[in-house]
Amino acid sequence: MKLAIYGGSFNPVHYGHLAVADEALSLGYDKILFVPTFISPHKQLSASVSPTSRLAMLEAAIKDNPKFEIEPCEIQRGGVSYTIDTVRFLLDKYRGRLKGKIGLLMGQEIASEFHKWKEVEQLAAFCDLIIATRQNLGDKRTALGAAKPRGDYVGGVDASGQFMGVDKSRFVWPYTELKNVIVPISSTEIRSRIAQGKSWRYLVPQSVYEYIVNNRLYGCKE
Repeated sequence: MKLAIYGGSFNPVHYGHLAVADEALSLGYDKILFVPTFISPHKQLSASVSPTSRLAMLEAAIKDNPKFEIEPCEIQRGGVSYTIDTVRFLLDKYRGRLKGKIGLLMGQEIASEFHKWKEVEQLAAFCDLIIATRQNLGDKRTALGAAKPRGDYVGGVDASGQFMGVDKSRFVWPYTELKNVIVPISSTEIRSRIAQGKSWRYLVPQSVYEYIVNNRLYGCKE
C-alpha cells in the first residue's frame, strides 16, 4: 500500500484541504491519512474548538471517499504533536504493508518552516516530501479567529502577510511539487467570516456546515 499523510489543525476542514488531498492521489497513493494535530508546535490555535469537534468535522467531510481516512494518533497521544513521532508510529503500525516511503503532504507556507521541525533530517529520510501550491488568500490575519505562530515560527508569511514560496536555500531536501488547483480558502478566513456573520456556507462541505451550525462553533449564531 502506498500511503501519504496530511496533517493540520483542520479548524475547520474545508474544500481547499480536500482538493489538495484529492490531487495527491494522482501521485499513485492508495490512501491519504488526515492527521489532526492535538497541540501544534507551530502555532497557537485561536478561536479553536475541542479536538473532538475537529475530529468529528473531519470524519463528516471525508466519509464518502474510501481513499481518505483519519489517523487520530496525535489526538490520542496528547501533548505537542510532532510529525516525526507520528511517522514512526505509522511505520510500526503499517509494518510489512507499505510500498515505498510514506508521503508527507504540506502547503508552501508550512514548507517554508520545515527546516525548524523536530528531527527534520530523519523525517526527510523517512518520507517523500510533497508540497502543495498556495497563494495569498487576501487574509488580513486580524486577531479575530487568527492562529498565531509559536516561538520563532512565522507561518510562511512575510511582513505584508503574503504567502511566501518555498525558500530553496532553506528547503534543501528533494520534494515533489503538487500541481493542484488553487482553492483560495483558509480556516482562519472561515472562522472570521462566521464570527462576523458573513457568508461562509459554501466554503465547507454541507456536513461540516451543519455540524458547525448545530454546535454553534466559532461564534455561529444562526
